[in-house]
Amino acid sequence: MSEWVIGIIGGSGLYAIDALEDAQWLGVETPWGAPSDELLLGRIHGVRFVFLPRHGRGHRIPPSDLNARANIDALKRAGCTDILAISAIGSLREEIPPGHFVAVDQFIDRSLGRTPSFFGPGFTAHVSMADPVCARLSALAAKAAEAAGAAVARGGCYVAIEGPQFSTRAESRMYRAWGGDVIGMTANPEAKLAREAELPYALIGMVTDYDCWRDGEEADVAEIVARLKGNAATAGQLVVELARSLPPERAPVPIDTALDHAVITAPEARDPETMARLDAVCRRYFAR
Repeated sequence: MSEWVIGIIGGSGLYAIDALEDAQWLGVETPWGAPSDELLLGRIHGVRFVFLPRHGRGHRIPPSDLNARANIDALKRAGCTDILAISAIGSLREEIPPGHFVAVDQFIDRSLGRTPSFFGPGFTAHVSMADPVCARLSALAAKAAEAAGAAVARGGCYVAIEGPQFSTRAESRMYRAWGGDVIGMTANPEAKLAREAELPYALIGMVTDYDCWRDGEEADVAEIVARLKGNAATAGQLVVELARSLPPERAPVPIDTALDHAVITAPEARDPETMARLDAVCRRYFAR
């Protein structure tokens, strides 16, 4: 058993959490470069939270330029035990209208130009992504969103595109045919990196639009921003309800030890410089 420390990655429209008590911004350095912003640390109902605005305060960083490795590493260094991403998404399904929230449980990764792993030459690992989110955290977050007043779809496949452009109509319809339910630009490689860092990850998506698969409709930034402003208060209350509903102590989950069955490089073949960069990501694994 251990204490919960919940990392919150705030997507478009969510740049702070007003409910945090004794909140302070803290700069964190990582071997992978600078994260999107400083981390905002504080407590809600006695639970420790670490908030990171994914695009930086003021939304300075576009999806393709996010340093996802630095973001996940920084949250790990700050002591996070779990990560909840709250993200803006488009809907690929009629039954998931704008204004609804979605507890995502699968991903199709169509991002193209991003570094997808902490591992590489000198230290190789292959984590399982069959079930890419933490079922426990996802269920807790979905319940918290409902308590905050949101209509929540439990389960949905998120198609991650490179961006920053929105999809063509042909692409949007193709993603529907593939089985995609929602679409966004930021969940990958974020979810993959969280798994490599042995951090249980869940994503609550806030639907802003229907993308462009419907005739006569297309994604529009002005409309999306307006919807985001409407969702922001609910997202903030979601975090409060999550803090209120967490069990007093955090029981372990299998993701906590994901690297035990993933590392393939023999000890004598491991590169010391590569291992030094993995000091936070592999802290538990190295300490075994």
